[in-house]
Amino acid sequence: MPLHRRLLAEGIGTLLLLATVVGSGIMGTTLSAGNDGIALLANAAATAGALYVLITVLGPISGAHFNPAVTLAMRVRGELTSSDAAAYIAVQLLSAVAGALLAHAMFDQPLWQPGTHVRTGTSQWLSEGVATCGLLLTLLLGLRHRPAAIPALVASYIFAAYWFTASTSFANPAVTLARALTRSFAGIRPEDVGGFVVAQCMGAGIALLLARPLVPAGADSTRA
Repeated sequence: MPLHRRLLAEGIGTLLLLATVVGSGIMGTTLSAGNDGIALLANAAATAGALYVLITVLGPISGAHFNPAVTLAMRVRGELTSSDAAAYIAVQLLSAVAGALLAHAMFDQPLWQPGTHVRTGTSQWLSEGVATCGLLLTLLLGLRHRPAAIPALVASYIFAAYWFTASTSFANPAVTLARALTRSFAGIRPEDVGGFVVAQCMGAGIALLLARPLVPAGADSTRA
């Protein structure tokens, strides 16, 4: 598949994913009357639903990474060249920011609103490491054993991880960056982004180490 088509698919998918995450955070807060549990349920369900659709329709084109951690893992495993991986990540970061701004525009909110939701500390960082490690293992093992089920596997894992992690499972550096630009339920303070990204990278690294004896490199495809 030509690189420009793959990048377009990554851009569209990442933009719509962030529009879903941020938009459902805004809608969930608006309709839940202060009930954080209902807001989180709405946020998790919308995100899982969007992931299922986006991975199903865009996976055959770009692999549907939508996540620099996934792209880096695929590069380490030799599934992408360094130049392609760099292009993927650049598009993911830019599209994620655009998706957050789009969500604000749809709800008639200020486009630029740095996050104020405090998300820092050992439990938050551990949660992000666990969330990202689990996501990468889901992808790598799923690609080897049940590739046709990847959309459902990823959507199900993220829905669950919203609830079993203290951080509500960002598990994605591009998502983390974009969510620092919203004051919605989905937001994070800009100063907390670095800790999350480091934890996510560590989680991805652990997943690669765990997957090495389980999924030999080259045994799967880049479809995610």
